[in-house]
Amino acid sequence: MTEKLILSSTPHVHTSRTVRGAMLHVILALLPAVFCSLYFFGLPALWVLCVSIAACVFTEWFITRYMLRRPLSICDFSALLTGLLLALNLPANLPLWMVAVGGVVAVGIGKMAFGGLGCNIFNPALVGRVFLLISFPVAMTCWPLPEAGFGDADGATGATVLSLVKLGQLNPSLLPESDMMWGAMGGSMGEVSAFALLAGFVYLLVVKVIKWQIPVTVVAGLAIVDLLAGYPVLYDIFAGGLLLGAIFMATDYVTSPMTRRGMIVYGLFIGIITATIRRWGAYPEGMSFAILIMNGFTPLINRYMKPRRFSPNKRKEVAA
Repeated sequence: MTEKLILSSTPHVHTSRTVRGAMLHVILALLPAVFCSLYFFGLPALWVLCVSIAACVFTEWFITRYMLRRPLSICDFSALLTGLLLALNLPANLPLWMVAVGGVVAVGIGKMAFGGLGCNIFNPALVGRVFLLISFPVAMTCWPLPEAGFGDADGATGATVLSLVKLGQLNPSLLPESDMMWGAMGGSMGEVSAFALLAGFVYLLVVKVIKWQIPVTVVAGLAIVDLLAGYPVLYDIFAGGLLLGAIFMATDYVTSPMTRRGMIVYGLFIGIITATIRRWGAYPEGMSFAILIMNGFTPLINRYMKPRRFSPNKRKEVAA
């Protein structure tokens, strides 16, 4: 009797942790942020979440079954997580058909076009977000104002804190940090509460799903540029999508470096690029662009920052 051989992409690491388990941990870590987005933006936020997740899951199911003709992979929850992250990067008042388009692009182009989970170069959720931002800039920059209470949004919109500062209409040093920590400011659904995001960060560290190097060095890179430019560091950390991106998207296993030295370099440059775009670029927010840019450099970082035991010099020593 012949046995079937299963071929899969590298790395081949033996561990008790499964893809499904890791995805579930990240989803659980995002629940505080989801709760806060529903609390501040109400029913519209729920519809955006549902449509984004449904579009991502359906797209992966359709492509896997009818185009790639592979065993279904939606049970690993990676498509669900992509939809959740995409929704948290969108305004709660975004038209639902645009949300669906973002989900199709995120999974169809950002993930399945490269071969599926483990083969994609860029973070799929950010691919969907940047596509929507470039294609529908007005809708993607029209932010609903938060109003606590799980009720329906009243339609009031306004600029984000980053946009007001960029236009010179707001002094960042006068912003109450407590409001920014709790989420009393306009922005995407996942930006509303730094406390919720930090709670998820602690959880992921405790269950050892992510390491501290990338989130901490992202903040450090941004702080370096802010200090040199004379901007308030705490304002820049709590405003915008820095924490959401640093904790939940820059740490993506597939698109981030494998070594600790590589993670430090990767995180520092994400923070530096983000701060540079915020200070001197055309967009008030630069986190999505910074992560995607460094996703492209991840293969080079992995190649030139290998552990010493895998270095050419070490192999020569062993051979001698």
